[in-house]
Amino acid sequence: MSRPPGASVGGQAVIEGVLMRAPTGWAVAVRRPDGVIEARSDELPRLSARSRAAKVPLIRGVMVLVESLSLGFRALSWSATKATDEDEDEIKPRHIAGAMVVAFVFFIAFFMLLPLLVARGAEHVLGESAVLFNVVDGLVRVLLFVGYIWAIGRSEEIARVFMYHGAEHKTIHAYEAGDPLSIGAIQRYSPRHPRCGTNFLLIVILIAIVVFTLVGRPGWFWLVASRVLLIPVIAGLSYEVLKLAADHRWMSLASRPGIWLQRLTTREPTDDQVEVAVASLLNALDAGERRDVDSRGPVAPGALDYVVSV
Repeated sequence: MSRPPGASVGGQAVIEGVLMRAPTGWAVAVRRPDGVIEARSDELPRLSARSRAAKVPLIRGVMVLVESLSLGFRALSWSATKATDEDEDEIKPRHIAGAMVVAFVFFIAFFMLLPLLVARGAEHVLGESAVLFNVVDGLVRVLLFVGYIWAIGRSEEIARVFMYHGAEHKTIHAYEAGDPLSIGAIQRYSPRHPRCGTNFLLIVILIAIVVFTLVGRPGWFWLVASRVLLIPVIAGLSYEVLKLAADHRWMSLASRPGIWLQRLTTREPTDDQVEVAVASLLNALDAGERRDVDSRGPVAPGALDYVVSV
């Protein structure tokens, strides 16, 4: 079956589950400790349908990133309560906001300031050069990023998240190809996907090297400030590159490094993890999209056996 119009979806792995974002809504499904799949969903039209600014190149990338981060933290907090049998009321909006602030501060300190310090130290050995400084800065950032992903992947808990990441990608592959959402059809696909957030983050790091090289080597204050103030510009550019790479074959090389890196961030999922991903996708689709899925053939039975969160 050919790919249906508007079939593009996105997603994210969460704790013992998967978040799916469809054109008109989003959903998250989690495998509870008792083995039952629980799902919740909300209507949420795409940004381009809600705001004219979301159709403007560069600006739309920043808006998509902010919304994706917000949905991601909401889904993570909900999945944490369901996967661990904790009281859902314990995780409040202020906790989510606090977690986002901590994550942003960590990102700035570890992936922005630390590479600058290393590059500054390299100047004392290799001599002053704006190009060399920014290349060293960028390479250190890439090494830190890859090393960080590798290190957290050693954890059993994160390894399971990476398996759900693979389940998310496989399910999206099958859905966008017009295949039935059966376990057999989904498991045939690769756990890696060109629109993955891993690709986006790596493209961000690579584009940052170019942008910061153009900035040159200003004084220390403006050097640090440029790393923070130019984040929206770099995010906007990176989104456009990722979109082109996914939509045009001639740009596919731009996503190739991210595909390679997904060997660290995705794992082959089990069938029961794929069931969770399918349950999440089904809850994110509207009635017309759901009928299209039903017309393709049988859906994984385990993905239909879920309870709706109230």
